[in-house]
Amino acid sequence: MTDKCPVDHGQHSGDQCPVGHRARSAWASFFSNGASPSNPSSLSTGREVSSIPRTSDAHWVYPSEAQFFAAMARKNHDPQAADMKSIVPIHNAVNERAWSEVLKWEAGRGGENCGGVKLLNFKGRPNDISPKARLMTFFGYSAPFDRHDWVVDRCGTQIRYVIDFYTGRSAVSSNVSFYLDVRPALDNWEGVKMRLENAFEGLFGLNNSGAAPF
Repeated sequence: MTDKCPVDHGQHSGDQCPVGHRARSAWASFFSNGASPSNPSSLSTGREVSSIPRTSDAHWVYPSEAQFFAAMARKNHDPQAADMKSIVPIHNAVNERAWSEVLKWEAGRGGENCGGVKLLNFKGRPNDISPKARLMTFFGYSAPFDRHDWVVDRCGTQIRYVIDFYTGRSAVSSNVSFYLDVRPALDNWEGVKMRLENAFEGLFGLNNSGAAPF
């Protein structure tokens, strides 16, 4: 079935997808112009199937504009219906970018032997700053506005990925920019090995995994 999306919007229900309520609220603050909300009944109920495969031989499905609005309203985030046409496509594109970064890490590691790696499960952890993100704040960088942990299945081997979401505005433009820092968690030998190999290859300019602007 293609009835969910890989960003954790709270409880695991049919309108899930991998970016949490806090991220939705943050995005709404970037796009809302304070205008009177349009009629929520005019929002689309159509849903987009993602490119992110599930272990059930299907793909995760993103929420519709109407579902996105309703989820924010349930959490008292004061959504603006007019913003959904901007927020929802960005929400979907950010998740597609996150998956593409996971695939960069997974390239050549054997997932192709069983039809490719798949997203097994996910969890939004907006209140749990990762060790790397905490370290970066000591050097004056802003903290990420959201964090997710995605667990992928590579032919029976589970690898947890940490995804930190950052946002900002260009010095020469008012457009919002998103930056994703995607990397394997250091909670098992496979994750440690992948990070060490990536760091070694990075010394010679042989890899492009890591933080990705969007």
